[in-house]
Amino acid sequence: MWGGLLTGVLARPWARRAATISLVALTITLFLLNLRKAGERAGRAAERLDMLERRNAIQRRMLEVAARRPRDRNALLERLRGGGF
Repeated sequence: MWGGLLTGVLARPWARRAATISLVALTITLFLLNLRKAGERAGRAAERLDMLERRNAIQRRMLEVAARRPRDRNALLERLRGGGF
């Protein structure tokens, strides 16, 4: 029943034109929504990468400072006497 009704309506040229326009509008709308979602995902990925780079830079600085620290109490005393701090 629905198939016959749909065929009868789409037999008219104005109905085919209206169906074509509405399908094009639906396609464009879905495409734009998908672009928005993809943009949000890309933004989150960029933010995660930025945070990862910052954490790595902080950890690298901490390791560099730890590499320059005195190894024992005597090395600390020598450094204090020499004015290293």
